[in-house]
Amino acid sequence: MRATAPLCAAALCLLVSPAGAPGGPRQEGGRQRPRIKTEVNLVNILTSVLDKNGRPVVDLPVGAFQISEEGVPQKIERFEAETNQPLDLALMIDTSLSAQKELKFEGEAAAHFIRQVVRPGDRLAVFQFSDVIEQLSEFSDNVPALQAAARRITTGAGTAMYDALSLGAQQLGRRPAGRRRVIVLVTDAGETTSSSSFDETRRSAVASEALIYTIVVQPMKSENGRNTAGEHALETITDSTGGAMYFPDDLSELDAMYERIDRELRTQYLLGYYPNTKPPAGSYRHVEVRVAGNYTLHYRKTYLARVSP
Repeated sequence: MRATAPLCAAALCLLVSPAGAPGGPRQEGGRQRPRIKTEVNLVNILTSVLDKNGRPVVDLPVGAFQISEEGVPQKIERFEAETNQPLDLALMIDTSLSAQKELKFEGEAAAHFIRQVVRPGDRLAVFQFSDVIEQLSEFSDNVPALQAAARRITTGAGTAMYDALSLGAQQLGRRPAGRRRVIVLVTDAGETTSSSSFDETRRSAVASEALIYTIVVQPMKSENGRNTAGEHALETITDSTGGAMYFPDDLSELDAMYERIDRELRTQYLLGYYPNTKPPAGSYRHVEVRVAGNYTLHYRKTYLARVSP
């Protein structure tokens, strides 16, 4: 399975008539007036600002932020503190070779998170993955149905982690514009059976404009027993998209990790800018956001420049 997603930064294409009204060609005096196509390449960067204790910092003014692309300062044209954009969230749970006791706990923790995170206007879908990926629910705001889906997770063999991320990115890439896209991935960071490569998965994730929050459940605490290569790969993808990684000491901390993700999603800043120069279509663009002070920032550091139709 290989997932594809539209290769674009946040963009809006309008067909504008000479009179300035959106729409198609107009007839005037029996002649068809030409259409003028205007591209507005607004790049939106969701940013979380955390203090030294990991708590969200709110009420910062636009003047506190600086943003650059490829090292070139950009003018912030759009700013929303604690953005109220609704969420589209793919909750993806690794069920490969999980013990039945742990599986039940993971399902209950996910159900509790669903009750916390889904607000009016939000949509969430539940996925499980092992050697195969299964979507257990459609994107919905029906909390009881979503909780029931989370409690239906079942054990499998193998781990198609890259395929799962690629599918989640593909599904979110099809969601309507003007909404925040989020993947919450719960996994041991193992990768055994995917057909998607690391590079393909990272490109799909970046192209979907989804934030990825990864909770790594470590079956063994010693480095010899951990999949450090998988953790490093996930860290690279997660950092590119602007999410965060969490490493609970044991499953009992899952609820606390979910709560941190929910809190961060409700206290994000939305920064938008028009690139000073039009970037080459389909190219990776590197973004840097700065805030004066001793803060930790989560934001997507890379986007894919849109491909002109």
